[in-house]
Amino acid sequence: MSATPASPEPARGVSSLELFFDLVFVFTITQLTSVLVHTPSWKGLLQVALMLGVIYWMYGGYAWLTNSVALDRLTRRLTLLGGMAGFFVVALAIPHAFSGSGAAFGAAYVAVVVIHMAMFARSSGLGVARAILGLLPFNFSTSLLVLAGGIAGGTLQYVLWAAAFALEWISPKLIDDSGFVIEPTHFVERHGLVVLVAIGESVVAVGIGAAGLPVRAELLAAAILGLALSACLWWSYFGFDDDSAQRAIGAAPVERRPQLAIDAYGYWHLPILLGIIAIAFALKTVTGHAFATLPQAQAFALGAGACVFLLGEALFRRTLALAGQRGRTVIALIALATIPIGSELGAALQVIALVALFVVMLVADERGRAAGA
Repeated sequence: MSATPASPEPARGVSSLELFFDLVFVFTITQLTSVLVHTPSWKGLLQVALMLGVIYWMYGGYAWLTNSVALDRLTRRLTLLGGMAGFFVVALAIPHAFSGSGAAFGAAYVAVVVIHMAMFARSSGLGVARAILGLLPFNFSTSLLVLAGGIAGGTLQYVLWAAAFALEWISPKLIDDSGFVIEPTHFVERHGLVVLVAIGESVVAVGIGAAGLPVRAELLAAAILGLALSACLWWSYFGFDDDSAQRAIGAAPVERRPQLAIDAYGYWHLPILLGIIAIAFALKTVTGHAFATLPQAQAFALGAGACVFLLGEALFRRTLALAGQRGRTVIALIALATIPIGSELGAALQVIALVALFVVMLVADERGRAAGA
């Protein structure tokens, strides 16, 4: 028998402590991008995907936690800071997680899971506590897989971390999640900030790529183009109506909201974030070599990153019945055609092509919105 959902709390925004917690995510995205910079290959991409998968699963878990549990007590705030410390150690271990610091990554990840579960089970209402107890065996088992993989290293590490990734993201289909309570205003704002932080990394990537270089026309052109592409990512995700996703979740029955939340802000945000990381990696190279051709890995990351980002967005919008799904799907596929532009003609030309595609899509969005108003 499913737990009866508790009534959601009144609408509230994201607290300053949660914003402080999200600073770790800034560092996490930076560290994941650095893995691609140092290992620009399919192997590096696989490592980033596996680490992002398990990290974002628990990062989302803490977003669900603070959506249900008010941070109005000293013990809760201190416990959340303990989870933040665990995430920080995980982030520190990312660059060498597959070459020496996997055990540290795994141990910190276990701590993150244990703190999350303890805080959720002790601080929530009966319905939420039952729901989280159903999830506990999956989360704890996967954290042990991550730890075991980090200790083992080598091929076994890839196998165990892939198993942890798969089990985590399958688990919502195996439990009764009707006891979770989703407060739309806070939930949408919190995940929007995560995406904003990730897009900010693409801006930082432009700055890092420009570090130590003379400020000349080539550098200025590349920096402006990189910023324009980052702005396109922001505009595409947040659009012309920041409240549309919030209204979509708010309009759903209370017992339906958890499934909408895991689909829209769990499954489909993974490709959104992975796409942003790939673009940030490529922009680090573009900034310093705007008029040169891009290495194949960077050109692929730029075009495929935009493709994956837009496909994730299209699926996100489909789940919440928001406009703009078809346009993003079409532009995502066309974005792949920009890969040879970067590798054969020049970095700046590929970025210009991607910005142009985004602009066409966004203009079409605006016209569609105006026509439907």
